[in-house]
Amino acid sequence: MTVTAYIALGSNLGERHANIARALDLLRATPGVTITRESRLFETEPVGGPPEQGKYLNAAAELQTDLAPEELLRVLLGIENKLGRVRTERFGPRTIDLDLLLYGREVIDLHVPDLDLTIPHPRMHEREFVLEPLAWIAPMAVHPRLKSTVRDLLRALRTTHVPSPGHELAGKRAVVTGSSSGIGRAIALELAAAGADVTVHGRRVEALWDVVRELEERGVRASYISVSLQEPQSCVRLAECAFKVWNGLDIWINNAGVDTLTGEAANWTFEHKLQELWAVDVVATIALSRDVGQRMKAAGSGVIINMGWDQAQTGMEGDSGQLFAAAKGAVMAFTKSLALDLAPKVRVNCLAPGWIKTAWGERASQTWQGRAVRETPLGRWGTPEDVAKVARWLASPAAAFVTGQIIRVNGGAVR
Repeated sequence: MTVTAYIALGSNLGERHANIARALDLLRATPGVTITRESRLFETEPVGGPPEQGKYLNAAAELQTDLAPEELLRVLLGIENKLGRVRTERFGPRTIDLDLLLYGREVIDLHVPDLDLTIPHPRMHEREFVLEPLAWIAPMAVHPRLKSTVRDLLRALRTTHVPSPGHELAGKRAVVTGSSSGIGRAIALELAAAGADVTVHGRRVEALWDVVRELEERGVRASYISVSLQEPQSCVRLAECAFKVWNGLDIWINNAGVDTLTGEAANWTFEHKLQELWAVDVVATIALSRDVGQRMKAAGSGVIINMGWDQAQTGMEGDSGQLFAAAKGAVMAFTKSLALDLAPKVRVNCLAPGWIKTAWGERASQTWQGRAVRETPLGRWGTPEDVAKVARWLASPAAAFVTGQIIRVNGGAVR
C-alpha cells in the first residue's frame, strides 16, 4: 500500500545547498520512495545547541512510499550517515538532518534497541523552521494527534510568539488587487517584507508570475489570480478563489483601477473613460469590500484598505480631474460608511495618494513634472514604495485603533 509521508531536511555545515540536494537525490534513488513535492529552501537561525553555530537551510518534501515507517526511518538515517552526519551533542551543527514528520495519519510510538520512532514527530508543532517549509507544500496536511492542519499549527505558533523585528505581519494572508505593477506591486512586496503571504491579482499573467517570484524570494507563500473586474460576477469569483487559496484572509487591499492616462485608453472619450473607471475603480471596489468584509466579520477579524486620491477632496481642473474626483471620491465616502458597518471586528481605511510616479508620471511632460514637484511641499514626486509603506502600517497591529480614515500620502500637499 502506498502512503503519503512528509520529511523535514536541514543543514548548517559545509555546502548546505549541496547537502540537501544530495539527500533528495539519494531518496529518489531509493526503491519504494517517490518524491512528489519539495518546498523551497528557508534560511533560519539555529534553535538551541552550542552558541555561534551557522544558520540552517531548511526544507520539506512529500513522499509517496510503500516502505513501512520503520523502514523509511532507517533509509533516512542511512542517508544521514552517507552524508557525514555525526551526532556529538544535542541540537549541534550537522551536515544533514532528516526527520520523518508524518506517515499518512498514523500515530506510532516505537522504541527498540536500535530505533526510536515517534510519528507525528514529537516537536514538529513547536518548530517554525519545520512548519513553514511543510506549509509551503502541504498546508492542509493534518497532524493526527492534534487534529489541526499544518497551516493552522503554523499560524498558532506565530501568534503565540512575539514576531521578530520587521515581521509584524507574519502568518497573515493578504490579497492585493491590481498588483502586477506600480503601486499594487509595491504594496504586495512590502507586505511580504513584513512576513505576510500574498495573493496578487491582475490581468497580465506573465507579469503576475514575475511578482510571485519576487514574493517567494522574500520567504513567503505567494499565488496569483487573473480575472477581469468589469463584471459583478468576476468580483464574486475573485473573492471566492482568494479565500480558498489559504482557507481565509486577513488583509484585502483594493488597488485595481483603470489607467485612462496612457496607452489606447488615453484617446477614449470622456464618457468611455467614466464608464470604465466606474465599473472597476468604484463598483468592483464596493462589491469586493462588501463581500470580503462580511467574510472577515464572520471570521472575527480583518483589514480592508481601499485606494482613493488626494485631489478628490480638493478638486483638480480638466477632464482627468473630474473623472478621478468622481470615482475616487465615491470610494473614499464609501470607505467611511463601510468602516462603521464592519466595526469593531474589521478595520476599513483608504489611502489617498498624491503625485506618485507610476507609468504616467514616468512619461509626463516637463510641465507636469514641474507641477508635481511644485505642488508637493516635500519637493519631489512620491513613489509606489511611499504608498506601500503606509499600507503596511495600516495593515499591521500598530494601526489597531485606526478605522474609517482617509490617509493622504502626498508629501504634505494641502490644496
